Amino acid sequence: MSIERLKERLPEYAKDLKLNLSSLAAEPALNDQQRAGCFIACAIASRDAETSKAIFAEFSPKLSPEGLAAARAAAAIMGMNNVYYRFTHLVSAPDYQTMPAKLRMNVIGKPGVDKADFELWCLAVSAINGCGACLDSHEKVVRAAGLTAEQVQAAVRIAATVHAVAVTVENESHISG
Repeated sequence: MSIERLKERLPEYAKDLKLNLSSLAAEPALNDQQRAGCFIACAIASRDAETSKAIFAEFSPKLSPEGLAAARAAAAIMGMNNVYYRFTHLVSAPDYQTMPAKLRMNVIGKPGVDKADFELWCLAVSAINGCGACLDSHEKVVRAAGLTAEQVQAAVRIAATVHAVAVTVENESHISG
């Protein structure tokens, strides 16, 4: 499935999502690797197979094998970290915040691509997963690495749109199937 087919799959009430997919696929604030990796990581985080297949078909050819592995790793590691750190942030007992996580996260230190790009993908996935602690952490890292507010916003706009497309496509398959 292509991204064009994915847009065709969206109902008329989701016309804005079609338009946003088109504009974000060529988002000028991000370079090709940043944009493609963001789409891939966010598709995985959004958990809809049809959306993921279309986004992988469109964007995986734009990444090196290392870039594709890193985008997948960003979604995987944040799937774990967003749950853990959201817990430590939301639970009222303060002692959890000072306890070591004791979870392996080696890929964050050596992602196989530019660290700022990987961190940007982690930030986008964290937006989907709703972890404020991770959003703050990754936003600080990417800004310190020289990324702009516009680049961060573009990644989060991709996350928001990909997630909304996945929710819509999944819902449509449930009510029409």
